[in-house]
Amino acid sequence: MTSTDLRIDRDRLIRRLEDLGAIGAIDGTTGCARLALTDDDRDGRDLVRTWMCDLGLDISIDGIGNVVATMPGFDPAIAPVMTGSHIDTVATGGRYDGNLGVLAGLEVIETVIASGVELSRPLAVGWFTDEEGARFAPDMLGSLVYVGGMPLEEALEIEDRNGIGVGDELDRIGYRGAAPTPGRVPHAFVELHIEQGPVLEDEGITIGVVEGVQGISWTEVTLTGQSCHAGTTPMRLRHDPGVVAADVSLFVRSLTRDIGGSQVATVGALTLHPNLVNVVPSTAVMTVDLRNTDESVLQQAETRFRGHLAQAAEAEGVGVDTRMLARFEPVVFDARVVDVVEAAARDAGLSTKRMPSGAGHDAQMFARVCPTAMIFTPSVNGISHNVTEYTEPDDIESGANVLLDVMLRLVEMEFA
Repeated sequence: MTSTDLRIDRDRLIRRLEDLGAIGAIDGTTGCARLALTDDDRDGRDLVRTWMCDLGLDISIDGIGNVVATMPGFDPAIAPVMTGSHIDTVATGGRYDGNLGVLAGLEVIETVIASGVELSRPLAVGWFTDEEGARFAPDMLGSLVYVGGMPLEEALEIEDRNGIGVGDELDRIGYRGAAPTPGRVPHAFVELHIEQGPVLEDEGITIGVVEGVQGISWTEVTLTGQSCHAGTTPMRLRHDPGVVAADVSLFVRSLTRDIGGSQVATVGALTLHPNLVNVVPSTAVMTVDLRNTDESVLQQAETRFRGHLAQAAEAEGVGVDTRMLARFEPVVFDARVVDVVEAAARDAGLSTKRMPSGAGHDAQMFARVCPTAMIFTPSVNGISHNVTEYTEPDDIESGANVLLDVMLRLVEMEFA
């Protein structure tokens, strides 16, 4: 048997997706909630780690809780071809975001081991802590630490909204490991992921060949005004942070139309205090998410947002405090690995489309240290970060087989 004859076991992969999705399952839906470093995240980690152990893989866990499993029997000096993603979810997540990339990677390795095909370098699969950033900001935290983009000590001190620290939670769930960070640099890295958008399905395309990832800017804004009675305080005497929050929400939406192109903007969280029907709020806390594939345009959007925020707050007599939650420049993937993805998909008779990723992924962190690219499979109705998230079994199988072929091709490639 040659490497080109290999195919993944579709039923096994889908069964594992279902088994992992049952941990943190949201009643009455097919969704799940496994926020980073919660008990459900621990249980999901334990399950996937058991599957890795069953294959006899060499498993390492580093100080931020990243888990990497490598095929045994190779000289430790030989860098692996690595794949992987994340298994944490948002609070109302689905079964495929992140999970597909990890479990498809495990399926690839199991397929290769069972075939007896001999490789010149090992394959590895990993999952990376707090990719979503839904509990601890910034997102892609684990992979950021893995590649040396943030010191481990700094990451361990990050707290969630309840003041609970990353380091304490890693200790509590038993996943603060001894492997060093930054971690071992792979020979190459490729990540399989659902698109999380509607483009592939809309155009009838099976495989997205991802050329890069949008730049991301997350800002938390705290607006401080004056709480007062909703019926007795004249409008001209109010200092209402809720009004400013609404103004900014509308502005960033109009900003996307003005800039055009790939610019997107979202106000994803907004909290008023005291949040009562008959009281003008004293504070408003909101988040603004700006993204663009062009760094200079992203900076322009940030400048215009900050300028409008200051003007709107001044007009209402409201104080402003901002905190940067995450800031990542756009990433361009390695053209050689992108070409390999495209060639593997086309050789399998699958339709392809070159495209950027609108969401952040662990692969963008690995692009800092090794040749990297991504593979997208379609998302039904373009829905993700939602309990109805779904990818068809045929598309799961196609994406995993492309990942298998790409990883085997990368084993044989040399990068200057």
